[in-house]
Amino acid sequence: MEEEAAHEFDFTLINEYFAGMERQGPGCPEETIRALSFISNLSKESKIADLGCGSGSQTMVLAQNTEGTIAALDLYPGSIDRLNAAAGKLGLHNRVKGIVGSMDSLPFRNDELDLIWSEGAIANIGFEKGLNYWKGFLKTGGYVAVTYESWFTDERPTEIEKWWIDAVPEIGTIGHNILKMQKAGYIPVAAFTLPETCWIDNYFIPQKMHQEEFLKAHEGDKTAEALVSSMRYEEELYSKYKQYYGYVFYIGKKYK
Repeated sequence: MEEEAAHEFDFTLINEYFAGMERQGPGCPEETIRALSFISNLSKESKIADLGCGSGSQTMVLAQNTEGTIAALDLYPGSIDRLNAAAGKLGLHNRVKGIVGSMDSLPFRNDELDLIWSEGAIANIGFEKGLNYWKGFLKTGGYVAVTYESWFTDERPTEIEKWWIDAVPEIGTIGHNILKMQKAGYIPVAAFTLPETCWIDNYFIPQKMHQEEFLKAHEGDKTAEALVSSMRYEEELYSKYKQYYGYVFYIGKKYK
């Protein structure tokens, strides 16, 4: 079965598809908090950037479990509007600011940030490129924490390998990615896989609840139908091959 992957569709359509959902990728508050537990020396003066933040579910978790200020950046204005509204409702608007922008053209000064966070988004710029570029904005001793698609095994079935290499050409094993982090100038602090619940409960099930509504809103639109078909295929692949891949949290500390 051949299906287009989600990344091949129009950016605006993808964002509309995920607009009513809390998350735009696998993850959960518990794993965000777990990753934060490996990061030390954060204070009220700390400056944090959440890159490719989407509508900001993890941004709110970061804000509720740290004391510093957070700049949350995403390309899609609609996501930033929802993030800023959520920050206001939670009384976090004084510390959290959503801004429209690109993760490969950051509006920060060199050595300004104490922590760069990015869940499910670094593949958009490339794991190696992102780590190298973002490092310039981190203070020495600052941290980077990202989730990134990774192989769990050295070998895997052709169907899933083809799908992921098409979606994320740079995808590698956990060990390979840790070496890339070291080469980029970070001390690896932690690497752990996201549990299946992050995919099933927080990513696939919420989509099912919105797909029929999305299709009704785009009745007769073949592109919208193809997008839903591709997301259903992604779920099918995960069910068949989840022992071979998943998201991994990588945490590194800039040492120079």
